[in-house]
Amino acid sequence: MSNKTKYALLMLVCILGFWLFQNFYTPATYSNPESSNNEVISEVFLPTSTTGEIVQHEHFMLSYNEPFEQAEWVLYELKKSHLTYDDRKRPYFIEDPKVKTKSADWRNYRGSGYDRGHLCPAGDRRFSEYAYNETFYTSNISPQDRDFNAGLWNRLEQKVRYWCKTYGDLVVITGGILENGLEEIGDEDVDVPRTFYKIILRKDSKKALAFLMPNTESKQPLDYFLVPIDTIEKQTGIDFFEKQTKTWQDEVESKVNVTEWKF
Repeated sequence: MSNKTKYALLMLVCILGFWLFQNFYTPATYSNPESSNNEVISEVFLPTSTTGEIVQHEHFMLSYNEPFEQAEWVLYELKKSHLTYDDRKRPYFIEDPKVKTKSADWRNYRGSGYDRGHLCPAGDRRFSEYAYNETFYTSNISPQDRDFNAGLWNRLEQKVRYWCKTYGDLVVITGGILENGLEEIGDEDVDVPRTFYKIILRKDSKKALAFLMPNTESKQPLDYFLVPIDTIEKQTGIDFFEKQTKTWQDEVESKVNVTEWKF
């Protein structure tokens, strides 16, 4: 066999190996085998689920919606102690082993023009390697316009961290508005939300704000996107604070109140 033929075969093997790695390699689970679930939010703040598929990880929870191949909501608690600047190596995106129907493969996003947008931000989970890596389950991502993900959505995530530093522990619930007629990407038809929401509740006072944002970049100030929680509930069919008293829900969810929230 000539050197030229050997070189060609070696190149072919390398190309095949790279293709197999890109398309079939899945690293081990990111879940902590010694987890006691001590970071999971209290069930008193748990929203309803339209699908019944609630998944509990150590540092966040979610309700997975299989027809749309993403979570309809992700919930987590943000504490001052979580706000570290530890340098973490970004892991691979992998399917969530706790989603019974399998969460969508990250390859659906490849070449789509959309970012793999985190719902529970990796930046809120730098305090622990496990916590950080868990945010790279594909159950925690949704297709986002790249400029929106890096711009408006990022500005809101930074503001949430500011509020945590200022006011203390927060409960955060976030997701895309999942509805009929959405654009779909990839072999698994992952739906692209036209709109994303984020609800932030202060545990000290139970004051809450809700944001509804089109999946596109905007230079509008954050408070331009404020809506009553009731508005998001009507669009999603989710009762976000069903275990709170009716009096509290009627008072807090029906209007926008920015009192004691510094923008």
